[in-house]
Amino acid sequence: MLVVDAAVVITVCLSETGLKSLGREELVAPHLMWSEASSVMHELRWRKEISDELAAIGLERLAVAEVSPRRPKGLIEEAWRIADRLGWAKTYDAEYLALARLLKCRLLTTDAKLKTSGSIIVQVIGPAEL
Repeated sequence: MLVVDAAVVITVCLSETGLKSLGREELVAPHLMWSEASSVMHELRWRKEISDELAAIGLERLAVAEVSPRRPKGLIEEAWRIADRLGWAKTYDAEYLALARLLKCRLLTTDAKLKTSGSIIVQVIGPAEL
């Protein structure tokens, strides 16, 4: 099992290979991942950083992504504690770390800040480490 964050899901949804590049692991994410990923892709299209066509492909891939939403008991409280421990004002990124911690699995991200900070909480890896 592997927790995926919005940064990595956006990257793979907009890539040529799509989510297949993440291998055969069971992928899970907190519920906020879909809103976050959709919002970022919309912003990229709005800023004309990606084409309408690529945005549509990315959104379609996100909609059918084989990622299971998870919300185990204590997720919100654990994310709150992690955000406090790391000195973060917001709990969004902490929720991914909390989910990995509660499920006793790794977190996959392309976000360098999350990888650096979060590595004291759980094992955080990048796509090259799969």
